[in-house]
Amino acid sequence: MDGCIFCKIAKGEIPSSKVYEDDFVLAFLDLNPASLGHALVIPKKHAATLLDLEPGSGEALLQAMRKIGKALRKVVKADGFNCLQNNFSAAGQEVMHLHWHVIPRHEGDQVIKTWAPGKYENMEQMAALAGQLKAEI
Repeated sequence: MDGCIFCKIAKGEIPSSKVYEDDFVLAFLDLNPASLGHALVIPKKHAATLLDLEPGSGEALLQAMRKIGKALRKVVKADGFNCLQNNFSAAGQEVMHLHWHVIPRHEGDQVIKTWAPGKYENMEQMAALAGQLKAEI
């Protein structure tokens, strides 16, 4: 897609620090890492959000994240890693090209803070919402 920075990176028009590439996926280090080794994993074919990803494309992305996570645990001695993905600006998506952040984590770090758990008013509210979602799906 014209003007998409991640499409330009995938085409080699903009340099990146690639860590993995195959026919469908590109992974490169984030310029503003949350922690050392923070990588971005993108489909080479443009998809703005997860809703735009072609069916059947997810396996290649998941396998790339597995490989990168395994490498991060060894190379930067990460105790774990997060795979984060945002859809639409309201959810924090800044680049409108589907991408996952693979962020190395170390015990006790403060890289990502968890959300405060909420509660349903009651089990009936939860069941009603589940029913609405099931019907929509």
